[in-house]
Amino acid sequence: MHDDNVYDFIVTGAGSAGCAVAARLSEDGRYRVLLLEAGGKDRNPWIHIPLGYAKIFTDPSVNWMFDSEPEAQLNGRVLYQPRGKVLGGTSSINGMVYMRGTPRDYDGWRQRGCEGWGWDDVLPYFRKAENQQRGEDEFHGVGGPLNVSNGVRSPLADAMVKAAIEAGISPNPDFNGARQEGVGYYQTTTNNRRRWSAARAYLGPAKRRRNLTVETQAHATRIVFDGARAVGVEYSTPGGRNVARARGEVVVSGGVYGSPQLLQVSGVGPGDLLADFGIPVVRDMPGVGKHLHDHFNTYLVWRSARKTVNDLAASAVRQWLSGVQYVFTRSGHLSNAGIYAGAFVKSDPRLDEADLQINMFGWSTFERLRTGMKPHPFSAFTLSPVHLRPEGRGTVRIKSPDPLVAPQIRFNFLASENDFQALIYGTRLCRKIASQPALKPFVVEEVVPGAACESDEQIRAEIRVRGVSNLHPVGTCRMGREVDAVVDPRLRVHGLAGLRVADASIMPQVPGGNTNAPSIMIGEKCAAMILQDSRGR
Repeated sequence: MHDDNVYDFIVTGAGSAGCAVAARLSEDGRYRVLLLEAGGKDRNPWIHIPLGYAKIFTDPSVNWMFDSEPEAQLNGRVLYQPRGKVLGGTSSINGMVYMRGTPRDYDGWRQRGCEGWGWDDVLPYFRKAENQQRGEDEFHGVGGPLNVSNGVRSPLADAMVKAAIEAGISPNPDFNGARQEGVGYYQTTTNNRRRWSAARAYLGPAKRRRNLTVETQAHATRIVFDGARAVGVEYSTPGGRNVARARGEVVVSGGVYGSPQLLQVSGVGPGDLLADFGIPVVRDMPGVGKHLHDHFNTYLVWRSARKTVNDLAASAVRQWLSGVQYVFTRSGHLSNAGIYAGAFVKSDPRLDEADLQINMFGWSTFERLRTGMKPHPFSAFTLSPVHLRPEGRGTVRIKSPDPLVAPQIRFNFLASENDFQALIYGTRLCRKIASQPALKPFVVEEVVPGAACESDEQIRAEIRVRGVSNLHPVGTCRMGREVDAVVDPRLRVHGLAGLRVADASIMPQVPGGNTNAPSIMIGEKCAAMILQDSRGR
């Protein structure tokens, strides 16, 4: 093999974590790093315009567009799963909300045997990654690659927040500060009203490094092993099949669906599954692809007496004017994703932490499907209760030995009565917020699910019909020391050498909030551990 194909480290997947890992490993110039991304470069202009994520929600050129298997508790519905297939991964197509979860989330990881992952351990990496618009304090950092900015204010957003306070929810100026509970405005991963993805944050400063090679349209298809040691990666490109060799380590960062799939097709996974497809077993690991879980949400829609983002979609003239406004002033509807604010609350006062997140949107849609996000043809806004502590666990399993075939995704949502009760409470809380004086100038009527949906059983039926994944999947390469854990607390795959996993798949429990910032933190921490271990060799 030519030296051109030999690297110190190979990272598969240029998503939220993978970009951070590759950039940090290449930072001081000592190591030669290869970053493989199955998608293309992030040149699509809609990626960089905040409201543009509606345009790329179903764009196969930048989106894997996965589907789940039919969900038993959701009347057999299939759930659409957009995932980024582009530099930056899902950080290039998401809603840009910056949220970490709570200190108790990470202390919970530590208590499960993930030493080094308690709140005091991970906070330095959140701060290291961050360039906080509000400045530095004990919770936030400045000078990091990831720009975190204040959200765009609007009369509707102000009314939503005020109404939540009128409904009895305390104000919170910083969900990532001393406490999470309360209501307030979201911060976003943006800069000058443009998306600031992991690719912009980490690969932008790194692109001129001679020791970092970033290959796009390069789909990792197999990890190459020499016995129990990972020594390289096979990958597919438009020009054919290539193999790169790793002197040091391979870091799998393909995301909660891609990482277990790559391990399984490479011979690392449940032995019976691999045998079914004739894949030679490198290591029988039943936990690879298990423990999939995600936040789950439903939504309520109110017709608005004042214009909302829906009106932009309904008018070519308004779209043109908004485009001109955005280009020249970085303002208007296109300058934000329309996810203005939110609230974190407990559905039961006996809980230690909030188990509900109420997202407040300045728009509404019929449904969120692989056919696209179709706004209602009238002015409207949405309040969406999200269950943060789901009890159901699912799986990701290959359907073919061909790594280019999408995996089988099963969630097992709404597995317990607690899952239902939290969302029933959230539905009633959203109605309470919408009925407050602050929102009176906006509210005309509730159109989804509508006033006729009142009893617990009616709301339960509505959740089955309309509830969806909140697109924060985690857990399929779970970190820990349990018998079916996949990686240890240093993210090394149990029983194998030269192989780590770094992305949301390693989370033993989903944090109480959006998962992009925690995924970036995982990438930062993984790179630091690799560099520390490399110096010790």
